[in-house]
Amino acid sequence: MHRPGSRNPLPAAQVHNHTLAMDWIAIISGFGIGAIVGMTGVGGGSLMTPLLIGVFKLNPAVAIGTDLWFAALTKVGGSVAHHRHGHVDYRITGLLLAGSLPAALATIALMHFTGITKGWASALTFSLGIALLLTAVTVAYKQLWHALGLRLERWLPERRRNALTVASGALLGVLVSLSSIGAGAIGATLILLLYPRLPAQRLVGTDIAHAVPLTLVAGIGHATLGHVDWPLLAALLVGSLPGIWLGARLTRSMPERLVRTLLCLSLVTAGLKVIH
Repeated sequence: MHRPGSRNPLPAAQVHNHTLAMDWIAIISGFGIGAIVGMTGVGGGSLMTPLLIGVFKLNPAVAIGTDLWFAALTKVGGSVAHHRHGHVDYRITGLLLAGSLPAALATIALMHFTGITKGWASALTFSLGIALLLTAVTVAYKQLWHALGLRLERWLPERRRNALTVASGALLGVLVSLSSIGAGAIGATLILLLYPRLPAQRLVGTDIAHAVPLTLVAGIGHATLGHVDWPLLAALLVGSLPGIWLGARLTRSMPERLVRTLLCLSLVTAGLKVIH
């Protein structure tokens, strides 16, 4: 029994040992990705889909669906914690969800209506590569986005800002549904551009509070298409929970610039590999 979406099923005699080995690899991979998420706050989870494709040989659609569930479940705890500390701006979260949830549902509905053709497979792969490169840019130039947001502020009256927030949510809804990436670093950057005076803790808390329902809705949509490897997801989650805890601890001792540089290099490498 090989994992759904894998390309190279093994002979029956090797399946048991192979499954045990892959489960351990999944737990270790989940631990590593969890540590990155814990250290960087946002963006680290973007490495999960390329890892699922490159290491576990899932086709892009199954990798995207599995990553959506991984993102939703691993961010629930963070969302609750930020809520308890008052770090969530629910007005901004509501505006983003007003755009992102309908866009995600429409994208999934279109996949259901047309079926996952070769054209969809190419679109998913291309969207994944572009999302990885966009995430690298947003992580690398965090201070630039803040300065740009302050300059744009004078041109954004409240009504226009609200409309742009809903539009940003719609963009994220499509991007997340197609690539599983965007709700973290790209979402935070869009919030930073539109609300540059939002305190850092509230920016992160609002971004995570928006990401949980969006990735969950998109994940449910992909699950209805059969795009989730549940046993692999369970193994990844087993490793990720202690990984996130350790990553949060390591944040205090590792230079932020070093972490961001390594993350950006990994994202660019993964993005270029996926596109090519």
